[in-house]
Amino acid sequence: MIDDPTLLQGIALALDETAYSDLGTLERGKVRDCYMRAGRRAIVVTDRLSAFDRIVATIPFKGQVLNGVSAYWLEQTRAICPNHLISVPDPVASLVHECRPFPVEMVLRGFLTGSSPTSIWTCYARGERRYCGHPLAEGLRQHQRLAAPLITPTSKAPKGEHDELLSADEVIERGLATAEEYAQLSELSLALFARGQALAAERGLILVDTKYEFGRLPDGRICLIDEVHTPDSSRYWYADSYEEALRAGRDPRALDKEYVRRYLSGVGFRGEGPVPPLPDEVRIEAARRYIEIYERMTGQPFVPNLEPPRPRIHAALRAAL
Repeated sequence: MIDDPTLLQGIALALDETAYSDLGTLERGKVRDCYMRAGRRAIVVTDRLSAFDRIVATIPFKGQVLNGVSAYWLEQTRAICPNHLISVPDPVASLVHECRPFPVEMVLRGFLTGSSPTSIWTCYARGERRYCGHPLAEGLRQHQRLAAPLITPTSKAPKGEHDELLSADEVIERGLATAEEYAQLSELSLALFARGQALAAERGLILVDTKYEFGRLPDGRICLIDEVHTPDSSRYWYADSYEEALRAGRDPRALDKEYVRRYLSGVGFRGEGPVPPLPDEVRIEAARRYIEIYERMTGQPFVPNLEPPRPRIHAALRAAL
């Protein structure tokens, strides 16, 4: 694990955004800055942290972790579904095929948990017994494993707006995917989630929930895009203490950005109003968790890149594009 002085150095090097006018058309998302040129897309994963659909801070080395973990999982799942990855020219950047995305996120949930206003547990706790079209039984407990993973799709809202929970019927009715396409996306999502849970279990973790995004390659094939099984898109718990925590009615020990969400909730922020400043000690603890996931998942030590990020990334992407 990286020592505190290096993590403090990472705070000073944290990448909040890029602006490379010579690399193509810029499209800035919640966390990623994308440059499009001639059918290819360069994705720069910044250190921005999104919680409650808002940018709340930068986390040292977060972009490097996300890019590395996602590249690892894209390779691990290539036999299940084609993906958009061409190469990784920089620790925080990937070169991918430009795809036509489906305007829906396929969210997979294996447990009755979550703290956001739209999480399955929050909705259940206020008495709702149908979630994204799925009926929920009475008498379930917080953090309990569901009888089977649920697909709970959401719309893909523009930056600054909230994603909307949808049922399968609503996805089809709105034209976000045809019935045939939705069936394909569902089958792929369940297979990817099963693979993710199996590999996480081998590493002493529980993959609790995650989201997948899909598009079509230029040749028409459905492919996996965006990030896969990263700490931003997924919730992880430590497997060895889960049952004990469930019996005791405690929150399972987590290894993901839920730590930051809980901190923000504790100071009264749940997505509305001004974003409170995130103390350095919270940013450093979040970085430790990101780095631990990288090392557990890939089986490799995390080696932070301490070069000034903007010129380094620019040079790498100029060469790749």
